[in-house]
Amino acid sequence: MDTFNLGPLSIQASHLLMLLSLLTAAGAGQVAGLRSKVSIAPLLTDMVLVGLVTGRVAFVVAWFEQYRNAPLTILDIRDGGFHAWAVIGSALAYGAWRAMRHENLRNPLAAGVLAGALAWFMSGGPASMQVQSDKSIPAVTLTTLDGAAVALPGLARGRPAVINLWATWCPPCIREMPVLAAAQQRDMGIAFVFANQGESAEAVAGFLRARELKLDNVLLDPQSATARAVGSSGMPTTLFFDAGGQLVDAHLGAVSDASLAEKLAKIRNTRPALTRDNRD
Repeated sequence: MDTFNLGPLSIQASHLLMLLSLLTAAGAGQVAGLRSKVSIAPLLTDMVLVGLVTGRVAFVVAWFEQYRNAPLTILDIRDGGFHAWAVIGSALAYGAWRAMRHENLRNPLAAGVLAGALAWFMSGGPASMQVQSDKSIPAVTLTTLDGAAVALPGLARGRPAVINLWATWCPPCIREMPVLAAAQQRDMGIAFVFANQGESAEAVAGFLRARELKLDNVLLDPQSATARAVGSSGMPTTLFFDAGGQLVDAHLGAVSDASLAEKLAKIRNTRPALTRDNRD
């Protein structure tokens, strides 16, 4: 996953490309509507809002069990819980409905949507949203809080793995830690690893004691080698690997029960990749 920092903010490249594509769509639609003095910028804004609301509702419905006990978390969209196809489909459907009712919107809207789609594909937007499937668990050696060296790939032992990159000074990391801790206790078939980025053993141990967190596989990554290996400059970053050690998904920002459950479903019950030895 490609991210970059803008001051204190970590931004995913895919989100920036999406914004640029929307601006391209608005600009093209504006030019196309000059003759008829029609602006589609308000319509595009409405389409985005309709898409986001519909995509959120679809995600909540799909993972309602995770929201049932804390319904107010439905409003917390920081977990990134949106159904992509619901967002796209509902936005286009709403735009088509508005264009059917107002003929003067049709050509500018068509021009804007086509220009935005072209900008999205030509800029590499679809590729930026895909996790690089050729990435495996980084071959880095970290240390335990007691100072013992641990090879990161060896912790999975043929199981799916979740590797969380975090720091004690990071508010979203603190917010998501109880969710990940509960998942580690509940889902023994998945290896959870907490790779602290750049802090001392004393700072990490003190944090865990103060928060009364009981976590297995807490490791120190003083040089942030894991973050560099996966191309992430923001925290928290959570990486999801299948049982073959291949990267399946990644999440920048705090996970919720629902967003974590969605991603765990992608790696649960996967099998280790066959090697020459175990095929014979």
